Amino acid sequence: MKHNGNQSQITAAPPVKGAKSGKGNLKQLLKALKPYTVHIILSFIFITVSTVLSVLAPQWVKMLTNEINDNALKQTINLETIANFAIILVIFYACNALCNYVSNFIMATVTQKFTRQIRADISHKINRVPLKYFDSHQYGDTLSVITNDVDTVGQSMDQAISSFFSSVTMLIGVLVAMFVTAWQMALTVLLIVPLMIVLLMIITKIALPQFKRNQEYLGELNGKVEENYSGQTVIQAFGAGERKTAEFEKSNTTMRKAVFKAQTLAGIMQPAMNFVSYFAYAAVCVVGGLLLNDKAISFGTISAFLIYINLFQSPMSQLAQAMNNLQMAAAASARVYEFLSQEELSDESEKSRKLLTCGEVTENGKSSAGNFVGVVKGDVEFKNVRFGYTPDRIIIPDFSAKIKAGMKVAIVGPTGAGKTTLVNLLMRFYELSGGDITIDGVSIQDMPREEIHDIFGMVLQDTWMFEGTIRENLLFSKTGVSDERLDEICKEAGIYHYIHTLPGGLDFYVENESSISGGQKQLLTIARAMAENSPLLILDEATSNVDTRTEEVIQRAMDKLTEGRTSFVIAHRLSTIKNADLILVMRDGNIIEQGNHNDLMEQNGFYATLYNSQFAAN
Repeated sequence: MKHNGNQSQITAAPPVKGAKSGKGNLKQLLKALKPYTVHIILSFIFITVSTVLSVLAPQWVKMLTNEINDNALKQTINLETIANFAIILVIFYACNALCNYVSNFIMATVTQKFTRQIRADISHKINRVPLKYFDSHQYGDTLSVITNDVDTVGQSMDQAISSFFSSVTMLIGVLVAMFVTAWQMALTVLLIVPLMIVLLMIITKIALPQFKRNQEYLGELNGKVEENYSGQTVIQAFGAGERKTAEFEKSNTTMRKAVFKAQTLAGIMQPAMNFVSYFAYAAVCVVGGLLLNDKAISFGTISAFLIYINLFQSPMSQLAQAMNNLQMAAAASARVYEFLSQEELSDESEKSRKLLTCGEVTENGKSSAGNFVGVVKGDVEFKNVRFGYTPDRIIIPDFSAKIKAGMKVAIVGPTGAGKTTLVNLLMRFYELSGGDITIDGVSIQDMPREEIHDIFGMVLQDTWMFEGTIRENLLFSKTGVSDERLDEICKEAGIYHYIHTLPGGLDFYVENESSISGGQKQLLTIARAMAENSPLLILDEATSNVDTRTEEVIQRAMDKLTEGRTSFVIAHRLSTIKNADLILVMRDGNIIEQGNHNDLMEQNGFYATLYNSQFAAN
């Protein structure tokens, strides 16, 4: 079955509404918090109880003050009554502190679970985005989303949600208590509220863009750090340290200025709220003095009202701080949800496996993995393959080739000819723009990607080791390999002696891959491919990091490894592929010559020119 290559195999995740605005991001965050509704409601109940206790306490302060004021001159103060008032106030404030603690504990739990879920979503997302995403984004910037932006969202939400609702509840409660206590002074305070709101809105509108730029600059800065760290050898070798330092300092200075602007604007909120609250204090004192002079209120009422003003001012300040935190959460979540909304590889859950490796066939010959066409033989065919990383830049215009099972196919050509791209298409790391590729007559478009990746073993030019033991690095996702077989593999790969010179041998723990030389890492990756024992192999410059003597050892091991398997070898050292059954010579995405070494040398064409140029000195 031939597929239309123009049919997209990549789907986009649902777009994030409001991804470009703080409002939309906050809506997305609140929607994501829906599973924690019960916990949040429970936290709000404790906040409400704490607020009620805070509002009622000044009434007892009022009675205590009046008791002292009325009896001080008469010298008939009842100390027992004073003590009772004091005990009641201590109980009120102790319960208030306990409710605040429980509320904060619940919200801290919610936000940490929430950020853990975001990290899990990002981790799953990374495995679903196509490779072209990483071609167009710096690794450092993506890491910044996972670390800095997620942490910012978590910390900001932790501080903002509880503070926001606590502040709103307290404001409502205090306003009610003010009107109950003395409506004249309550109206005085209420007239000042619009000024607070206007200041809050102005500062928030100015500060939000700065917080967004902060997160963007931080991602750019992390990209510079990652680039400078990973390329340190090249930087020092070419004496580019000063230039790279200057570039970093430029980004660092830009980041400093952006943070300074954002924090300066955010810092204005607290002094502005304090100014308004002090203005309220003064106004209340004037109005209270007039009312006290007219015997309309008691001295205790003024004392209670001053406490209410403090309680009123405090949530206003907290509300301002909560708005700051929400701005930071909105800015960081914009980058998080932008990543989570990236297009994904298409869902292939409905696709069943078509081919099986020998290990997937049971004793009675039946499949252990569902419906299948048959056991992998290794016939591969490229049918008019067309591909471009972008629609306007076609790398491979029209490529066709037939490879029989068990053949060793070498792919050679100058840099940029499309060799590695061809292999990436074979593994479905990228989707075809046109044409088709079949394995044993089955289109790779009909096979789930996991099956294709199981069929192929790979050894790349770029070696990769992760933190863990040598054994874990060699086996990776492979199970059921005995130590005896692993020793045989290490001997075939020429790495046995090196491993057993390490403390612990196969159990040597690799904490830093830089502690292992490039050549040894190359041998370990070759041994990893041998342990995988896949029916088809891809070797992309597999001997590029080893010396000539080691190359001979590896070449013998590769000949044994590729025996009976269809293998694709990308090579610049043409001496390593002289024994290939078929050599495909590529230039500008097309096969211009094909045949074995002797045939191509007799043609005296492009391949012969490449081969002779490497040995001209001899």
